[in-house]
Amino acid sequence: MKWNILLFESPRGEKPVEEFIKKQQPQAQAKILHKINLLQQYGSRLGIPHSKLLGSGIYELRIRGKEEIRICYCFRKRTIHLLHAFKKQSQKTPRNEFMTALRRFGNIDII
Repeated sequence: MKWNILLFESPRGEKPVEEFIKKQQPQAQAKILHKINLLQQYGSRLGIPHSKLLGSGIYELRIRGKEEIRICYCFRKRTIHLLHAFKKQSQKTPRNEFMTALRRFGNIDII
């Protein structure tokens, strides 16, 4: 059974993950959508090299290519919430990127 995918939406109606994806080159967009489809199909069973637990219930979807792209997400029942997307420029996930995902994670039950 496929998982449901929801993109984070701010109280003002902004969808930062969707906006991030739309700004990428077509080849990167195709890779992102392929990884999201894998995530939708396998859910919590999707592991390395496609997905990795960052901590506090936040995972990262790993898109490799010309640029390293990460999409932070979490699980709620049978739904995967895509919280935050960014281009990774260092070996370790920057703390500010993780904190953005964590803040949005705290808001998904409120909205």
